[in-house]
Amino acid sequence: MMPIRKLIITGLVLQAFFFVSGQDSVSNEGLLAKKEKKEEDKVEAIKSYSTGRIDKSTIIIDGKLDDEAWGAVEWGGDFVGHRPEFNVEPSQETAFKILYDDKYLYVGVRAFDTEPEKIVERMSRRDGFDGDFVEINIDSYNDKRTAFSFTASVSGVKGDEYISNNGNNWDSTWDPIWYLKTSIDDQGWIAEFKIPLSQLRFANKDHHTWGIQFTRRFFRKEERSTWQKVDPNAPGWVHLFGELNGISGIESQKQLEIQPYVVGSTSRFPSEEGNPYRDGTNSDANIGLDAKIGITSDITLDLTVNPDFGQVNADPSQVNLSAFQLFFREQRPFFLEGANVLSFGTSNGQTNLFYSRRIGARPSGYPDSDDEYVDSPNNTRILGAAKITGKNSKGFSWGFLESVTNKERADVTNDGQERKEIIEPLTNYSVARVQQDLNGGKTVFGAIATNVSRFNNNKNGLEFLHDNAQTAGVDLTHNFKGRKYGFDFKYGLSRVNGSQGAIYDNQTSSVRFFQRPDNDYKSVDSTRTSLAGTFGTFSFGKKSGNWNWEAGTNYKSPELDLNDIGFMQQTDNWNHWVWSQYKVNKPVGIFRSQRYNMYTERNFDFGGVSTGGGTNFNSNFEFKNFWNFGAGFWAGTERSSNSALRGGPSMILPGNFNFWYWLGTNSQKKVRVSWNQWYNWGNDDSRKSSGISLGLTIRPTDALSVRLSPQINLNENAVQYIAESNGTYLLGRIRQTTYSMSMRVNYNLTPNLTLEFWGQPFISSGEYSEFKRVSSPNASQFEDRFVEVQDSWVTFADDYYEIDEDGGGVDYSFDNPDFNVVQFRSNFVVRWEYTPGSTLFLVWANNGSYFDQSNKNGFGNLRSELGNLKGTNTFLIKYTYRFLL
Repeated sequence: MMPIRKLIITGLVLQAFFFVSGQDSVSNEGLLAKKEKKEEDKVEAIKSYSTGRIDKSTIIIDGKLDDEAWGAVEWGGDFVGHRPEFNVEPSQETAFKILYDDKYLYVGVRAFDTEPEKIVERMSRRDGFDGDFVEINIDSYNDKRTAFSFTASVSGVKGDEYISNNGNNWDSTWDPIWYLKTSIDDQGWIAEFKIPLSQLRFANKDHHTWGIQFTRRFFRKEERSTWQKVDPNAPGWVHLFGELNGISGIESQKQLEIQPYVVGSTSRFPSEEGNPYRDGTNSDANIGLDAKIGITSDITLDLTVNPDFGQVNADPSQVNLSAFQLFFREQRPFFLEGANVLSFGTSNGQTNLFYSRRIGARPSGYPDSDDEYVDSPNNTRILGAAKITGKNSKGFSWGFLESVTNKERADVTNDGQERKEIIEPLTNYSVARVQQDLNGGKTVFGAIATNVSRFNNNKNGLEFLHDNAQTAGVDLTHNFKGRKYGFDFKYGLSRVNGSQGAIYDNQTSSVRFFQRPDNDYKSVDSTRTSLAGTFGTFSFGKKSGNWNWEAGTNYKSPELDLNDIGFMQQTDNWNHWVWSQYKVNKPVGIFRSQRYNMYTERNFDFGGVSTGGGTNFNSNFEFKNFWNFGAGFWAGTERSSNSALRGGPSMILPGNFNFWYWLGTNSQKKVRVSWNQWYNWGNDDSRKSSGISLGLTIRPTDALSVRLSPQINLNENAVQYIAESNGTYLLGRIRQTTYSMSMRVNYNLTPNLTLEFWGQPFISSGEYSEFKRVSSPNASQFEDRFVEVQDSWVTFADDYYEIDEDGGGVDYSFDNPDFNVVQFRSNFVVRWEYTPGSTLFLVWANNGSYFDQSNKNGFGNLRSELGNLKGTNTFLIKYTYRFLL
């Protein structure tokens, strides 16, 4: 332990040294605090650029800017430094021109470079943002909160994002149709854009003023410069744009894009003797349709009918030893695009009223069958979905989503007799979100409502599902004193209806555990057929300058239920927090930038009992050699856990101390290495865990990128829940070891033709010992909360433990909790966007897994199991074509 303690002390000393040295250097730079106040009070002059109208088809997009039409307008320029140093002359000059006609906006950018032979032409898949690039952001609503971003890398790879919340959200899943060509010459490089006006949203009026901003990344110095001067410490981004003038006479673009698809797939897997559903092969074909319809210039309808997401990567492997469901991020394109429009988080975590992974998830039921063969779908089929999004000239925005999923059945066979069982009812999902901007976006208020309706009248063994579920919420954000300060407020409620059994399951689930015997403020009512709860959040803070802070509180009432269409792990919580950050966004001493963060929180349940709290300090640095370093710690208090015994009484858990640090080398180099290490200690020897994660990125050429991310986790927990038996709660010490490695390879044959591979071998083993019976879960001393199970009490046979404490017969028993999990998942995708918006996918997916409860939990044994995996191999071809009508 001594080397680890020395490591912790060394890390803390280094953080203190970095902080103090940074402060000394700031002082030597001349009273940064006073300078900061002056910069905050200063209002930058708004730049303006006047565009010109041209005739159709007079510009050929070839990356040359040599068409005569470009001479109709003047060059814009005079870029200023943004990062690492603000308001300085950039290393290289940048200039641009903008033209338009009835259908398109044309943008030409000249990125000067005095050493063009050193320009970095790194390639990636779309939205990779690697190497040198230029970017234009267009606030065509001129609402000071939202914008459309188009990025051109020197290699010709596109990037595009929808910007919302004044620059706090950048949605890279937005993939509009537009055209780009680039070229390199002896003066630097050129990017030529052609952006259909149908891809933008704007008001229907005669004359327009749009907000615009240009950003250039000068890769070899990792330097950003902008056209409109924007302080990196400013509270926002879009409201500080310059202006684009001169656009007039453009009409509403009624966009109509139809994208049918056809997909064929075949799977190979190990056959099972006697199982008619596992004969070793399966083939399928499918068709569907996606559509995007511009109802007006500021209202868009997105449709999908019978969507297929076969090209999407599998979720990473995990072993869940907690009482709570795991969160997996959305990866399906239809639900990713514009997801921030429908988002409504209730707190700082993952809790949200809308979690799109609920739509099309694994069926809720499974046939109750013994010695029968079952063929059950892995996912519920989405019959169709529609989204309507828009924003008008008054600052009112909206987003509506409607989706219907199929009634799913499983096939069951026994002795040649086949039947079908319903495992998921026909279900309708609805989400509606509206927001109104006021005072140039300084004030925003909004509302959300969701509904889930299941057509489950006959139940068919699915009585545990809610018949319907609704949530609703309102939110208000207000910024003042030049957006320097602001507050956020949210309030909402939920209601679920169903059978008595469904609501009983709600009350006793891991989300709330009403049945706890020491729960003196909530109890289980087996006659209830509905449950309603509320949530609320309020925070206030300083949002600009070198020093920012926020204080807030949020609550979730015990009856709150969001999980039919949202995500929530646990409710019955009051949370209070304070956060503060000091940042230095300029080179000082050995640093390019510095961040120092402090966070503290306390949590209580609705009975007033403390359920945890702690304090975190962390710091992050970028050095002038482009290396990065960060470190931090968390000191957690003793807490009362309402979930540790899975419905049993609450139990006091000791406090803990967590320390981590990470280091990353220069990302501009062909080889980059990152190292992340962490340690966690629980008081009273209750817990010890540690882990190491290594990142290795290799770029042999500009077109090829290889990233390997091996990771080792060691987890030891003396009070891991095992089971409840005859009213007795049993815990044990688990020693869990997990090895995994994410592998990702991307190769660009052209900017629009990529080969992509992702794979993850995963090995995890858990071995239990030191079994204990919970006797007094809230005793003041840790050791008084349990009775250690003696070896002489234990009988183990056939993977089953029986415990006899007094020789009078078995007192309690439980299954062998040891486990070994081995998995390998991979995707290989050929992605060819053969014309803008139309794509051909060739996919090979592999998924293999192994599980047992033996004692073969050494890495060598499990590694051999990994090599022997015989999983499912799926080969898929998907062809899409986008019609512009």
